[in-house]
Parts: sequence; C-alpha cells; structure tokens
Amino acid sequence: MAVDGFGRNINYLRISLTDHCNLRCIYCMPLKGLRFAPAENLLTAGEIATVVRAAVQCGFHKFRLTGGEPTLREDLLEIVEQIAAIEGVHDLSMTTNGILLPPIARDLRRAGLNRVNIHVDTLHPERLKRLMRFGSAEQIWHGIDAAVDAGFSPIKLNSVVVREHNDADVVELARLTLDRPWHVRFIELMPLGGGECAQVALSQYVPSYETRTRLESELGELIPVPAKDRSDEATYCRFADAAGMIGFISPVSQPYCGSCNRMRLTADGKFHLCLLNDDELDVREALRHGNGQIGVVDILRRAVTSKPMHHRLEEGVSVEVREMFQIGG
Repeated sequence: MAVDGFGRNINYLRISLTDHCNLRCIYCMPLKGLRFAPAENLLTAGEIATVVRAAVQCGFHKFRLTGGEPTLREDLLEIVEQIAAIEGVHDLSMTTNGILLPPIARDLRRAGLNRVNIHVDTLHPERLKRLMRFGSAEQIWHGIDAAVDAGFSPIKLNSVVVREHNDADVVELARLTLDRPWHVRFIELMPLGGGECAQVALSQYVPSYETRTRLESELGELIPVPAKDRSDEATYCRFADAAGMIGFISPVSQPYCGSCNRMRLTADGKFHLCLLNDDELDVREALRHGNGQIGVVDILRRAVTSKPMHHRLEEGVSVEVREMFQIGG
C-alpha cells in the first residue's frame, strides 16, 4: 500500500489528459489570457500507461480520467484500452461534460471504461449559457443519454453551485433522482489560481448546507445514506422512495482531508500532491530520460510521502500557480 505520512492509504489517481476544454465555465476557465501546455509537453498514451503500471505497483487500484475535457484527446480510446488492460486496475472512470460523448460512448465501454461522471451545472438553457458559456443543455443531455445507452452505471451528474447563477436550479437537477437511479452531486466552489475564476469562487460561494436546505424545502426530507467508503469525497442522502441519490461535495465547509486517498497527475506530467496546494513533483522528465517505470515508482512514492495533511483555505492559502482546468478536478 502507498501510505502517506499521516497514515492515509493513497490508492486513487486522477489523470488529467489535457488542459483544453470545449466549455468556459466562469469558475474554471477565463475567456482571455489562457495559456495551454504545448502539445509536446502532454504525456502520451504510452507514458500514461507507464505511470498507471507504476501506480499499481505502489498499491493504487482506482483511476479516473479528467481534463480540461478528456474527450478532446484523439487517442482517448487508446488510453482507455491500455489502462484497462493493466492487471491491478480495479476501477477506471472518467469525468466529462458529455458533449463529445455520443459517438464514442459504446466504444469506451467496450474498451474497459467502467463509469462516467457528467458535468452539468443547470438544465436551464439560458443560465447554462451564462454559467458554462459554450455548449448547450441539449448537447449535454445527448451525452447523458449516450452514457445510459452504453451501459455506464451509476450515472453521476456533477453540478458546481454558483450564487446568482444556478443556486436555484439545484431543485430541478435533484428531481432527476426521484425516478432515475442516478447520483446528482452538488459541489462547493473552490478558489484556485488567484485570477478572475478564484474571485468568482470567493464572491459567489454557496455552502452545501444552504443547497441542502433549499432541496428539503422544495422536495422533502433528505435521508442519510451510510458511506460505503470513508474516503469518498461526497456525503450521500436520498429522498424517500427515490431511485437515485443526492451527494454533497463540501471541500470548503466540511473538508474531508483526513480521509483523502487521492493523488493527481497533470496533463503535462506532474504529480500534484493536493488539489488545493501548489506542491508538485515532475514525472515527465523521468519518463523521457529513460528511467521508465522504476523511476516513476520512486517519484510517486516521494509524492505520497510529501502529501500534505490538509488544505489551508481557512488561512486564505490556495493554489496560485495553476487554474482548475490545469489540474483536473
């Protein structure tokens, strides 16, 4: 097992495939001044597979593909096939906005992808345009339908709650769980990067208890669901007789650092030790200078050992070097 300095078993690697995205959510990507990693700096499918093999050797067994938007990678299917074929990979999932999912969903499922989380902040077409800026509710719905048709289960919908943008729309999203076996999860804003997106997070933050109060006032009491895995970032509950579940991800108001089991790999090949800290270790250089899997194992073990105990948002300290789209959520 990969155990950090605080006794946590770190066994879950989130792999960012690209820092590009086909949306421009106001809390994640500014419209101007964007700086993307050069294509040659992105890890190749083979390099990603080497990192996964090294991670399995270190005791990791759960993997998630993220972005930016991972479906923008032309070699996504190859990446999924290579990872899924590695002995010791017990769970392989992906977070996507779903827009490009329809033509590839079945192929991804056949290649070994187990689950998808789909990002949709509101079902209201006009407010979606204002909050997510590119794309449409119709396109995302087509992606959700494709995920269902491909057999991914459970379907998880992720919504970042932003005051004066979609905080009133959480009820409509939550209502989906009444007759569908889906997980609808509401996520608190996190200030990253120090720029305009971080300012949105600070000024339009909605705590999870406020979202829960709104849901219960409209749809009835939420009944807690016992946690199956204490390292799960979401706290789950459900409405009486509902087919699905509601999740709250509350890194600001209710930090779950003490049970964190995650490490992140950025698209340009850095182990990012904690989502809300700047600390990173470079693995791309080791991969490209002949150190191979053994070199990656050494760096990953050092990354696990160096992982901080908690974020420091309460002290006003967060990530300054990267924006959310450059890390992968």
